[in-house]
Amino acid sequence: MVRNPQANPFRFGDLALDDAFTDRATEVRELKSDMRNGQNVVVFAPRRHGKSSLLWRAAHELIRKREVLVGQVDLMKTPTKERLAAKLAATIYEDIASPLFRARDRATSIFRGLRVEPTMTLDVDGAIGFSFRGGLTGEDIDATLEHLLELPARLAADRDRRVALVFDEFQEVVGIDRHLLALMRSVFQEQPDVSHVYLGSKRHMMERIFNDENEPFWRAAKHMELGPIPVPQFTRFIRSRFERSGRGIEDEVISLLLTVTHCHPYGTQELAYALWEATPADGRADEQRLGDALVRVLHSEHAHFERIWENAARAQRITLEALARQPGQPPMSAAYRRTHGLPGTSTVQRALESLGHDELIERWQSGYRIAEPFLAEWIIRADV
Repeated sequence: MVRNPQANPFRFGDLALDDAFTDRATEVRELKSDMRNGQNVVVFAPRRHGKSSLLWRAAHELIRKREVLVGQVDLMKTPTKERLAAKLAATIYEDIASPLFRARDRATSIFRGLRVEPTMTLDVDGAIGFSFRGGLTGEDIDATLEHLLELPARLAADRDRRVALVFDEFQEVVGIDRHLLALMRSVFQEQPDVSHVYLGSKRHMMERIFNDENEPFWRAAKHMELGPIPVPQFTRFIRSRFERSGRGIEDEVISLLLTVTHCHPYGTQELAYALWEATPADGRADEQRLGDALVRVLHSEHAHFERIWENAARAQRITLEALARQPGQPPMSAAYRRTHGLPGTSTVQRALESLGHDELIERWQSGYRIAEPFLAEWIIRADV
């Protein structure tokens, strides 16, 4: 009898779902409680730290237990106010109205009375699509958006249900129309029973929106900070995934793996995936196979790192090289700059600010280290 090949238990790139989701039990419980309580939350985290996976896990559990209706809007896919209105209408219909009303016509009737009613189309699968014509006046589309933003709270109150509205890539609202922030805030502050959850991949923009006292969303949401997953939790996760899939791994190898990735969620899953692939069925992961896996990862990330390097100014490049070879030391000290051939303090300071803005570096010990997974190893091995 032919055995089915065992699937790799590690995931990166897409959402980490089900067994691929790594712990975060405390954060999941906290976020679920906030969404049940109508608490607004902004999730801060470096890129690829699992914000979307965390939200998906919390939302999935709330929906499955029928505790909260959760709608999600990705603002990266709504470059205009008309597209935003269409996405809002679709989300409200699919995730909030449809579970509340069994009849389709009852669910679509909620859009009657909008300043501009959406065009609704039916595709071959029976799904309803929404669109708003272009060229609407600013007053018309703003009034329509305001009504749509008010709908989740009205539907929740009418049916005595909890509702959460999630905005992914929320910083993009600034590019759609800067005045949308004030409009959304004026609506949301009157919805104490609706939880609004804000995710974003550009931290500096998210911090400005929520931490600047001159912005409408200042002090408008609880802050949830996601950091690296602790070593003991990641150790248990990696060991259990290897053992359950018929492969072994020593704790020393896991420790080396996590030293390379700094427990970065995406990077750890990526290197663990490659290590699992490098370990034969019924075999055991060792240091040699970990080295082979790292080479494989660096090869797959080469084009990405080349783009980072080509886009970096000269001062940024030599600063990155210094941090790759000696992280955690004061980078503007005379001794450090002399050792690594760095320019004057003001130039290094500007380079650090720019690299931090792009989330390529992070503060660590007495200085900085490279935050982008595997970039430090690539710089050292590429001898750039």
